[in-house]
Amino acid sequence: MRIVAGDWRGRALTAPKGDTTRPTADRTREALFSMLASRVGSFDGLAVADLFAGSGALGLEALSRGAASCLFVEQDRAALDALRANVATLAAGTRATVRAGSVLALGPAPAPLDVVMMDPPYASGAGAVAADKLARLGWIGHATWLTIETGRAEPIALAGYVVDAERQYGRARLTVLRRDA
Repeated sequence: MRIVAGDWRGRALTAPKGDTTRPTADRTREALFSMLASRVGSFDGLAVADLFAGSGALGLEALSRGAASCLFVEQDRAALDALRANVATLAAGTRATVRAGSVLALGPAPAPLDVVMMDPPYASGAGAVAADKLARLGWIGHATWLTIETGRAEPIALAGYVVDAERQYGRARLTVLRRDA
């Protein structure tokens, strides 16, 4: 795994040991960021989150492209070790906040984020549950772009959200959503 674009382009990332975590493939990550860039323009100054973060590849890609900050949330110990190593190796510093624990344990948000990226375990339904709770807690506002990676055959139907785009890459489905007005 490598950072696809930005300041850290080409830098290698550490993947978690074991098979509990499924890192987003470089090609799929590149497609996701292309989808987002056509909607947000530049990542410069954006506040983003990488939830169910695993190695942190999504959030680190956003930071590499100029995001001001990224909140990483992960609960798996091996994934946390890889995530922390990647943050340290890239010297992400104060722009990266790593929280060990469940996404569902987040409390109220200080302000809505610009982009929230989720890569929950496939076929778990965790993305839908998290999106609902995070919207109620203020993490996801009406201007927030939400992305969820699921298994190819796993449909996304979230009450209160509109699907803006969907693409399939290998075994993955990428869905970009906004809150319904």
